[in-house]
Amino acid sequence: MTAVRPSALDGMEFLPEPGEPRILTAVDPSAVQHEAQWRSEVMGWAPALVTSVPMRRRQVARSSLGLVILLILVGIVASQGWFLVEIPLGDSEWAFEDTGLRELADEGYDGTGVRVCVVDTGVDTTHSALEGQRVEFRDFVGTSSEPLDRGATAHGTMMVGLMVADGHQKGAVPGITLGVAAALSGDVDGDNTGDDLIVAEAIDWCRTGFDADLISLSLGGERMDGERDVVVSSVRRALDEGVYVVAAAGNDGGQDDDGQVASPAFLPRVIAVGASNESGAIWSNSSRGDGSGDAPNQKPEVVAPGVNVISTGSDDAWYASSGTSVSTVLVSSALAMILEAHPELMVEDDRCIEHVKFALREALGSPHDPSTGYGMLDAKAWFEQVDPTCPSAE
Repeated sequence: MTAVRPSALDGMEFLPEPGEPRILTAVDPSAVQHEAQWRSEVMGWAPALVTSVPMRRRQVARSSLGLVILLILVGIVASQGWFLVEIPLGDSEWAFEDTGLRELADEGYDGTGVRVCVVDTGVDTTHSALEGQRVEFRDFVGTSSEPLDRGATAHGTMMVGLMVADGHQKGAVPGITLGVAAALSGDVDGDNTGDDLIVAEAIDWCRTGFDADLISLSLGGERMDGERDVVVSSVRRALDEGVYVVAAAGNDGGQDDDGQVASPAFLPRVIAVGASNESGAIWSNSSRGDGSGDAPNQKPEVVAPGVNVISTGSDDAWYASSGTSVSTVLVSSALAMILEAHPELMVEDDRCIEHVKFALREALGSPHDPSTGYGMLDAKAWFEQVDPTCPSAE
C-alpha cells in the first residue's frame, strides 16, 4: 500500500463503492465532471444515487518556526512558477490498442469513404476535440438545425468522440463521413430515453436521408411482438438494403439477466456487442444471450472494451463511461476500416452481411459463449479474415 499525504487529497471528492460503502474512491471533479446520476450509472449504484463523502481533516497546531519555514518555501515555489500544476487526465488507449484498432490505423486506415450513422442523443460539436468535425445532423426530438446533444448525459457526444475526436484522445476512425441523428433525450430522472417511433424514424433517415453504409446503435430496449416493434422493422429495412448494423447487447447482466440481448441487437443479421473491462474479463452488467440460433448469428457475437472508457463529454470535458454502448462504437469502428479497404462489400442487398459476420467468427476463433460471444474484438484478425468476394446475388 502506498501512503498518500493528506494534502494531496485536497479538493477531491470521495465516492463509496457499491457493495462496500466503507471503501472510498477519490475523484477529482475538475478532471472528470461527474454528476450524481452519471456517477451512479458508471459505478454500478443505479438506480440509487451515490453522493460524495466530504474529507474531514484533523487540525494540527503548527509552531511559529514551522509557519516561517512554510512561508519561505511558498516564496521559492512561487518565484519558480511551480504553482502551475495540472492534474493529468487519464486516457483509454488500452481500449484502442487491445482491440487492434490502432494497429489498423498505423497501416493507414481511418474509415475514409465510409458513411457511418449514429442514432443517439445527438452530438455537441463545440467540444474542442470535435471542432471542425463535419457532421450531417438531424434532430428528431426537436427542430434544431445545428448539432446539439439532448441527453441528460452527453451520451451521443461520447460515442462520437470514440470515433472522430482529435484532442486529448484520438478517435478510431476520424476519416469517416459522419451522420448523427438525435433521437434520444434526457428525462426528469436524469436518464436518456427515446420513443420507439422517433428512433425508428431516425434509423430510416440514416438509410434513406443520409445513405449510410453502417449504422451504429448504442441503444436497446425490450423485445416486442414482431409487427408492433417499429424499431426492429426499420433495422430490417436497412439490413435488406445492405446497410450493416452494429447494436449494443444491453446492460442488464448479472443475477437478474433474462438471457436475452436487447432489441434490436437480437436480430440475426445485426452484430450484437457485449462489454469487457481492461483486463479482458466480461463486464458484470453486460447482457447475456441464450445460445440459440446458428453461427454466425448467436448472441452476442463479440465483446469489446466498455468499462471506464474515456471520451468527449459536455462542457468541453472528458468523461469515463461504462456500458455496451461504448463497446458497440469500437466494433463499428473496426467494421468501418474493413469497409474502407473493401468497398465491394457495400452492396444494395444483404448478401455480404452474413459473409462479414462469418469472417468475424472465424477471426475470433472461440466456440460461442452466451456472455463473451465468439470472443474479444480483434480488428486486425477480422480485417485479415474478410474475403471481399461476396456470394453472387441470386
